[in-house]
Amino acid sequence: MTTIHLVRHGQTHWNLERRVQGHTESTLTDLGVEQARQVAVQLQDIKLDRAYASSSVRARDTARYILEHHEGVDLELRDDLREIFLGEWEGQLYADLKQSDPEQYQHFWEDPSLFSLEGAEDFYQLQQRAAAAVDSIAADNPGKTILIVSHGAFIKALLTHYEGRHLRDFWNAPQMTNCCHSIIEKRPEGEFVICRYAGLREW
Repeated sequence: MTTIHLVRHGQTHWNLERRVQGHTESTLTDLGVEQARQVAVQLQDIKLDRAYASSSVRARDTARYILEHHEGVDLELRDDLREIFLGEWEGQLYADLKQSDPEQYQHFWEDPSLFSLEGAEDFYQLQQRAAAAVDSIAADNPGKTILIVSHGAFIKALLTHYEGRHLRDFWNAPQMTNCCHSIIEKRPEGEFVICRYAGLREW
């Protein structure tokens, strides 16, 4: 059985500002660093075999804080673990987008299955990318225990896929808070099973 620990990155300055991040870089706040260090303590007794992170700075730095308690575990950065790409929205405040692009703003938050922004990923594309990336990592590490540090929508897309939940219900609880911790297992028969969802309860 392959076990994958999924962690969202710590709080960033753009999280605080309610600014769209996507593929654009934003750095961890002091609280974000502390959140990462708290996850490090929570995971310190788990023997990790491999670690992967989105190539975005906020995920990479979160992973490195977590791995301070895991000597000898290499960190591989992957572009396919990055957040949903949001094109011209990136860097803008959500409050401004609610006024300037109300239809897509509503689709994004209320029915992501309808979200379609020119030059950006949609949620179907994100979900396909997330599932393919994690399937690839699991296939490369059979029977191992793996850490993946990524992003809120990315992890939500992945878990929504495993649940068989429709994308219109994408943002339903549990919420992907900063540094929340989920666990999935790939069983010997090839099925992915959610064992822990966003650190709130055993699934």
